[in-house]
Amino acid sequence: MSDTTQTGPVLAADGTPLKRSLARALRMQKMRALMLIAPLLVFILLTFILPIADMLFRSVENRIVSDTLSETVVTLKDWDALGDEAPGEAVYESLYYDLFVAAEAKEHTKLGTRLNYEETGISSLFRGSGRKVDDVGEDHVKAIERANDGALKDEALWFEIMTGGSSAEGNTGLLDAQRAKLSQLTGDSFAGDIGFVPGAEISALFPRMATAYTDFALFTAIAEEDVVAEEDPWETVFVAFATAVQSAGGAEKLASYTGPGAAELTAAAEALAELEPISFKAAFLDMDEDWGDLGNWRTIQTYSPNYTSGYFLNSIDMQKGPEGAEPRPENQQIYITLFQRTLVMSLVITGSCILLGYPVAWILANLPTRSANILMILVLLPFWTSLLVRTSAWKVMLQQQGVINDVLVWLGLVDDAARLVMINNQFGTIVAMTHILLPFMILPMYSVMQTINPSYLRAAKSLGATNWTAFWRVYFPQSVPGIGAGSILVFILAIGYYITPEIVGGTKGVFISNRIAYHISSSLNWGLAAALGSILLAVVLLLYWAYDKIVGIDNVKLG
Repeated sequence: MSDTTQTGPVLAADGTPLKRSLARALRMQKMRALMLIAPLLVFILLTFILPIADMLFRSVENRIVSDTLSETVVTLKDWDALGDEAPGEAVYESLYYDLFVAAEAKEHTKLGTRLNYEETGISSLFRGSGRKVDDVGEDHVKAIERANDGALKDEALWFEIMTGGSSAEGNTGLLDAQRAKLSQLTGDSFAGDIGFVPGAEISALFPRMATAYTDFALFTAIAEEDVVAEEDPWETVFVAFATAVQSAGGAEKLASYTGPGAAELTAAAEALAELEPISFKAAFLDMDEDWGDLGNWRTIQTYSPNYTSGYFLNSIDMQKGPEGAEPRPENQQIYITLFQRTLVMSLVITGSCILLGYPVAWILANLPTRSANILMILVLLPFWTSLLVRTSAWKVMLQQQGVINDVLVWLGLVDDAARLVMINNQFGTIVAMTHILLPFMILPMYSVMQTINPSYLRAAKSLGATNWTAFWRVYFPQSVPGIGAGSILVFILAIGYYITPEIVGGTKGVFISNRIAYHISSSLNWGLAAALGSILLAVVLLLYWAYDKIVGIDNVKLG
């Protein structure tokens, strides 16, 4: 009789190696589990992860300045913000062309609103200037239109001049660049055929005029859906031509031009010879003297980058200045105080819920089931009532002519002329929020206390422990996980509450969340709101980490 020894891998029933077969089975099992939780993961991604990511992005994003004043911010880079002189003529010239296009697109008011968060008064400056910007160089525009018996009033002639004629070479690069610029400015697409391509010759001789007409053509054809050749060009086209021919070397450039409308342009240049060159700086100062304010220009320069730390600095009562971060004026420092108040009051509310909720949870856990269920209905009853109604009820009860004060006066505990002020302050916020959040503390503690075996207390007492010693040494340590779970739940809910503090807190009892809600819904300063929300999120995560290190999150139980 002989023994046979099998060599090689162990095979499964289908003949494949057992190890490979097991690995495949595990992969299939993991895939099935992943498919089961995939809807939840997608839901969390769409409703939690992406909003947080968007909030973090908004807290640093600042493209509106560079998108609206794209040329101005480039020219302004060389200006010394720490000096005593306003920017030079080139900056004001760039501002004119940027502001004109922004005003046509109705985007200048948004920029004014954004910068007004940093420098009060800029919003009205941009609004007023947007209405008057088309008056810059008015005499020069009229001179060009009157020249050569009004030949340059013809829209079709301007179209032919700017294209160079049907057989002329086009400058598609300029057209594409202005498409991208207007798309960034408005957020809309300017793609598509507009029936116009700027001529290469006119673009080389008079680049500013070609750029201005291209902006006009794109806006006319796409935004207004009109025919470019049938519409009057913007005033910027005339101003650009006047500036070019009145500058050094402008006459020579015009003399070298032989394309369409050469004679008409020459006649216009002759008419302009009687006028002084346009001073953009003087025009803007005449428009509004605040354009000479160094503070406004420093704000524009400081917030010209696409991304900024300004929102986060504002969130901690700092501001971004020409030399970097600097403290805000004392009368504007409110956010650090609000953060401190939010943390302290949330801790007080959490402590109040523990003191009031622990006895209730203990009674529920130790009563017979029938009686405990009846009392549990009373605990859950507030959830069936609107939060707004409950908060408004406290406003009625706590006011100086309210129920509580009336009872105290009737009992003789308080004089009628010295009624207690319990509303529109921190006390009112603490009382109302403790009542609202108390069930969130009771339920986790009750759930944990239900699992504590009563025989432990009896055993402690049988060994000679008093009622207090048995409770403190045996019962209470086992209920701590429920206290931890309730505390985390109540604290996180309290730190983000804003409806109740808004109604009963007045000016002394509001939280940082009320300021966040204000910036989102009223001031529309979403960047600052996002920065405040990001800091609040970071504080919560930091406290959660500290709690995990000190207590241990594994010790938190819900039952």
